[in-house]
Amino acid sequence: MFDRIVGVFKLDSNTFEEIEADQSATGQAALVVLVVALVGAIGSGIAATIADTGFFSSFISSIVTALLGWLVWSAVTYFVGTSFFGGQADLGEMLRVIGFAYAPQILGIIPCIGWIIGVVWTLAAGFIAVRQGLDLDNTKAALTIGIGLVAYIIIFVIIGAVFGTGAAVLSSLTG
Repeated sequence: MFDRIVGVFKLDSNTFEEIEADQSATGQAALVVLVVALVGAIGSGIAATIADTGFFSSFISSIVTALLGWLVWSAVTYFVGTSFFGGQADLGEMLRVIGFAYAPQILGIIPCIGWIIGVVWTLAAGFIAVRQGLDLDNTKAALTIGIGLVAYIIIFVIIGAVFGTGAAVLSSLTG
């Protein structure tokens, strides 16, 4: 698993092909997303505590958003890539390659600029993941990602609204 994560950081196409083909790697991909989500959730929780808005609700919201984001991004890119652009994959393959593409977000632990580097690197890894996972050319992969990103943002906003309201209620109940 570590070698695969290193391959993702190197943006190695062969690593994504290997991940795509290994049906047993779905759990590993979920673990990558979960670890990144936990690290991000701790940071969000600490920031929320400093802002006096509640550690717990921010922590949970961050984890839920990351995990649902992975599922939504994978499902949407699978649907768009196979339905509109003739991509060849199944949902499990997309879950695996996109899950591993989340790995660079761990760089968010670096103060100030880590999250920016992590997001940019994740987008590059996500591009390769979609291209290799769906067997698309660069243009079709970019279009698939663009449409998937819009859906991801919509889901992110909805989750934020639900958990933001829930966090306000929880915070008022717990003092």
